Amino acid sequence: MARFKDEVMPTALDAIDIKILELMQRDASLSTGELAERVGLSQSPCWRRIQRLREEGYIKAVVAVVDHELVGFKMQIFAQVKMTTLTEEERANFYKAINSIPEILECWTVFGEMDAMMKILAPDVTWYQDFIFSVLLKLPGVVDVRSIVTLSAQKSTMAVPLTARKFR
Repeated sequence: MARFKDEVMPTALDAIDIKILELMQRDASLSTGELAERVGLSQSPCWRRIQRLREEGYIKAVVAVVDHELVGFKMQIFAQVKMTTLTEEERANFYKAINSIPEILECWTVFGEMDAMMKILAPDVTWYQDFIFSVLLKLPGVVDVRSIVTLSAQKSTMAVPLTARKFR
C-alpha cells in the first residue's frame, strides 16, 4: 500500500520486465514494436509494461549519450573534496551550487579522508586549473581538492545489472 496519496509502489519484476529493461538499457531508441517482438509480446501489452516501469520509477529517464570528446571535453576528472563542518543551510547551498554547474556530472558523499567525490568534464588541464580556483574552492565549505585525471576509459556504462551473479 502506498504511503502517500500519489505514490506508486513498485511491483516485482518478472522475466519479461527484466528483458525489456535490459534491451532499453542497450538501445532506448527501439520502438515498442521492436521491443515487443524481442520479448515475445504483442505491442499493446509491451507498451503497458513500459508505462508501468516508468510510473513505478524503474525507468528514470530516456536520454541520448553524447560523446564528450567530440564536443570538446577531452578530460574526465574525479575531484575528491574535503569540507569543513556545514550547517544544514550551508549543506543545502553546497548541493544547490553543484547542481547548477554543468561540468560536474556526478557528486557523491563518501567515507574516508575526503567528504565528496565529483566526476567533472574539462576541455583541458589549464581550464581545469582555473575551474578549481574559481569554482570548486569557492563552493560552500570546500577547503581542499584532490584530483584524479583519467587517461582513458576501459569501461563506461550506465547499464544496471538487473540480476546479481551467483558466485558459488
